[in-house]
Amino acid sequence: MYFENTGIENKVLDLNVLDDVMKKHGLIRAGQWDYERVTYDKKFEIKEGTFYLRIFGFTKEGDVGAHEANITLLKPVLGKHYYPHGVEYGENEVFPNHLVKSCDQTLKALSAELTEFAIQSK
Repeated sequence: MYFENTGIENKVLDLNVLDDVMKKHGLIRAGQWDYERVTYDKKFEIKEGTFYLRIFGFTKEGDVGAHEANITLLKPVLGKHYYPHGVEYGENEVFPNHLVKSCDQTLKALSAELTEFAIQSK
């Protein structure tokens, strides 16, 4: 499930600032990166299953491994984890209303803070 009109998509931020801001809102990068891409996850373990709010990003220049990159953020997505296959984002997935509401609240607070630190928005 993609979240539309969050104000996050296409924001560009310094990787180090982005890591700090995302962590404040429960989104962790951990080992989910390569030299050009990052993924921030907020994990929800609820009675309906395990879900991840994910925000992907990429850099056109710089090096994520060296912590010297400006990251362009993509549209946030909510997915359900299926063991052992991974996370599914498909249209046929069912997401509990309370989970979607919690994600919306996180994204609104996150968007407001990211705007303060954004290098540019497209």
